[in-house]
Amino acid sequence: MSTILVTGGTGTLGRPVVARLQEADHEVRVLSRHADRYPVDLRNGNGLDAALAGVEVVVHCASSPRGGDDVAAGHLIEAARRAGTVRNLVYISIVGVDVVPLGYYKAKLKVERMLEASGLGVTILRTTQFHDLVAQLVETAAKLPLVPLPLPSGVRVQPIAVEEVAARLADLAVPTPSGRVPDMGGPEILPLTDLARTYLAATRRRRRIIPLRLAGKAYAGFRRGGHLAPPHAVGRGTFAEFAAGRGREG
Repeated sequence: MSTILVTGGTGTLGRPVVARLQEADHEVRVLSRHADRYPVDLRNGNGLDAALAGVEVVVHCASSPRGGDDVAAGHLIEAARRAGTVRNLVYISIVGVDVVPLGYYKAKLKVERMLEASGLGVTILRTTQFHDLVAQLVETAAKLPLVPLPLPSGVRVQPIAVEEVAARLADLAVPTPSGRVPDMGGPEILPLTDLARTYLAATRRRRRIIPLRLAGKAYAGFRRGGHLAPPHAVGRGTFAEFAAGRGREG
């Protein structure tokens, strides 16, 4: 079994990745700023050398829409080179980072290119949005002091279950790198407004949705479907099933 380090190992994706790897009897090092054993801040790289000692595989799940992913990746790449034992650095990216001009997407694409130019063995998996992200968008909109719920119009989404992505990452977390692997998308492509209605109904809330047409190149990219992967609809869990589960939890 390999020694595997998971960055962002306490996050939405990192937790199920860690669980999968532990079930397979790997030695897993969970890296986050607040981890008990391997407290590392990727923003400055402190603690990375100790955390990477003897590690063969890194699964890089840590990410922040607020920025700094390229800086964090730079620290991780340099530390992996110094360690000399890392044979595969597995990175989770997003479908459409090369066609949708959103700031966060641009940062993810920059990290992909940094990894490809690093000289390290790398594996890159792009997926569509998680079910959790759609739910978060709806929850955020629902907190606004408006009776109708404002959501972008004309945007379709292909959400996928985070557990399915975690399983794929765990399968890829082997010493042999795979390069850029096929994209991974959810089973259905539906308007964001329809998904929002499904979520609100499942969580027993009645709110009218007002579709809003937004400006900007990023919004245009989403309207064109640059973030979708119809040929790679390999996911099985639907958003309706996810929403129903959230409804039962509530």
